[in-house]
Amino acid sequence: MVAQIHCAFIRFHNRVVGDLINKGVSSAVLFETARETVVKHYQWMLRHDFLPRIVDPGIVEEVFTKGRKFFEPAPGEHDFPTMPIEFSVAAYRLGHSMVRGAYNWNRIFDNGGGTLPLLFRFTGTSGILSPPPADAGDPEAGTFERLPTNWIADFRRLFDFRAAGRDDPGVPAEKFNVAKRIDTQLVNPLADLPLGSFGGRGGPAPAAIELNLAFRNLTRANMMSLATGQQMAKRLGVKPLLPSDFENGGGAQLSEPLRKKLAEHCPLWFYILREAEANGSGRLTGVGGRIVAEVFHRAMEGSRYSIVRDPFWRPFLSPVAERHAKHVFEMTDLMLYAFQERADLLNPLGE
Repeated sequence: MVAQIHCAFIRFHNRVVGDLINKGVSSAVLFETARETVVKHYQWMLRHDFLPRIVDPGIVEEVFTKGRKFFEPAPGEHDFPTMPIEFSVAAYRLGHSMVRGAYNWNRIFDNGGGTLPLLFRFTGTSGILSPPPADAGDPEAGTFERLPTNWIADFRRLFDFRAAGRDDPGVPAEKFNVAKRIDTQLVNPLADLPLGSFGGRGGPAPAAIELNLAFRNLTRANMMSLATGQQMAKRLGVKPLLPSDFENGGGAQLSEPLRKKLAEHCPLWFYILREAEANGSGRLTGVGGRIVAEVFHRAMEGSRYSIVRDPFWRPFLSPVAERHAKHVFEMTDLMLYAFQERADLLNPLGE
């Protein structure tokens, strides 16, 4: 899934290059001109489309208009942005909660046929490419060296082009894939990861609990002595979750002793998911929202080309006329531009 999105970004870059060549841009400045255009459009999409979908928009707006308070708030001119472990080991693992157990992937793996175990299997580093394997945990055990054509994504099912004003590449609502809400629940297949997904091949088989993604996240945080959610709430000066916020319902079902422990010393990853669950929005807020928004802001600020340092820059590549005029550039605009607005390129397998 990720690799095919990467291919889409490569197509986006290459079309920018092609358009610049057609406009007569000198080869001496071609690459850097393309790089600036691509990076700034990408950052604009993150700032105005992606982040407000996963983080409380109020927090995003505050950070991007008033600046950061906690994460590298006053870096030196030549300091490179870093990635704090509170982000990498906890907050940005929000995506694990958003994964579906099955997808309407394309016309072949339709109606939930694109199951998560199959998607793992057909990923070289997380499974194998040709069943049955000699070693189920060895991604090199298969004989295929590239993704079978029947697993090419139908991007029309993954991005809502109708919301971007384009019915042509759109699909009926029942074929569209919507991410799971951010909460304290993970789909069942993530409790049984393939060995290749964490380099577990060879040696004795691990205990069943070690195949559970939630267990691995919590163990990783413990190994790194990560702060608890309550400690981070105090550090960031945000309102902490109340004991009542750990009551049963909606998410993980907790025993009374565990609930009392979590109300005082909650692992940061679980705490951040519970924040999103408790506020009812399904978006990060409080501790999680602040961490993610500030880390993204710092990464953009420290980039060679930056919309943070160039606040008057506006996007100009949306193929949809009314969105172009209003300087709208979301992921659907990026995909439409990258794939030349052609439904057959967004969905090579056809109907």
